[in-house]
Amino acid sequence: MRRLTTALCAVAAAVALSGPVAAASQDELIEEGRAVYHDKTRGNCISCHNINDPIANLPGSQGPMMIAMQQRFPDKRKLRAQIWDATVANPLSIMPPIGKHWILSEDEIDAVVEYIYQY
Repeated sequence: MRRLTTALCAVAAAVALSGPVAAASQDELIEEGRAVYHDKTRGNCISCHNINDPIANLPGSQGPMMIAMQQRFPDKRKLRAQIWDATVANPLSIMPPIGKHWILSEDEIDAVVEYIYQY
């Protein structure tokens, strides 16, 4: 028991002394979201959603346009939930459940949310 306690204390001290993990800056997160949004091999959001970004190339019109996102989703968590699985709010949605089906990672979804939230 003493060895286990000593080992746990050592691990706790190592974690406490290691400091916070460096988080990506807001600009880096937005750039990652932009890359995912426009990449037809990753998120492919651009195939259904238009966005007022100069690099938008052949945007689709099946889904709603990414405009007035802060007004439409004052709570950013609701926007994230919508991206994670749109069928929760609308069972007839044609949007694939991006998070539920692991189309994008949790970090990629967070990045896309930051990117589109600025529009």
